[in-house]
Amino acid sequence: MKVVKHKNYYYLAHSFRSDGKVVHREKYLGKELPKNLEDIKEAFLHKCMQESVFKKLSSIQKNFRIEWKRYPESIKKEILIDLSISFTYNTNAIEGSTITLHETEDIIKRKIAPNKPLRDVQETINHSKTFFKAINEKSELSTNMLLKWHKEIFLDTKPDIAGRFRDYLVRVGDYRAPDWQDIDKLVKGFFEWLNKNKKTSHIVELAARAHYKFEKIHPFGDGNGRIGRLIIAYLLRKGNYPLLIIEYKKRKSYYHALSKSENDFVNWFFRRYTGAHREYK
Repeated sequence: MKVVKHKNYYYLAHSFRSDGKVVHREKYLGKELPKNLEDIKEAFLHKCMQESVFKKLSSIQKNFRIEWKRYPESIKKEILIDLSISFTYNTNAIEGSTITLHETEDIIKRKIAPNKPLRDVQETINHSKTFFKAINEKSELSTNMLLKWHKEIFLDTKPDIAGRFRDYLVRVGDYRAPDWQDIDKLVKGFFEWLNKNKKTSHIVELAARAHYKFEKIHPFGDGNGRIGRLIIAYLLRKGNYPLLIIEYKKRKSYYHALSKSENDFVNWFFRRYTGAHREYK
């Protein structure tokens, strides 16, 4: 806000780095804050992103695809197995699994189970299988697909909630998830939004926003984080982008980003994504 002769003038402002320089952009809103401020903020941020982040993301995609084509099929298979190990370890560890990265590798590659809770071992096996299904899925994302992923991960360990949306209230830290009676309506709205934006939004931005929106709905009694991160993997893979592994050791940053606004989370996601794939920029 700027004050000129005792009158208020409202602006949106955003600074970003482009080609090694800090660029500042402003948008005048008027003498009063508009009612559709969040929509205006999203459009303004999106325009700024086109100047900075999207160029980097396109370069990442291009160079990743060039490198991926060079690999023989047998090497691609090994890379994807290693990716499933890292993805499975990190996503399960964030949710409290006791299985280490080395033990995850033993379970997936060598079929060797550690002396750990059977539930954690089984969810490691099931998640790895579901991960491969998600990244190889050709159909469009749907409610039934999310329910299927959830059932496949938890059927052996939590059969009472596997493949079902919750019918009770839940709280995650200080966040109270929406009333269970609104879940069907919210999930329907989620897919309406996704189908409306999937052809026009940048795929990395779409993955970030889809994850954020899904986590805020929190439709399952347990496993929302794992399904939400599979949504990211599915969308990035479908768009021919390298995947993003949200690391267990950086989970505090991830949780902090999720606790903020959607645009703040998208900015965090872009920083993590471009940082994770520096070799392709």
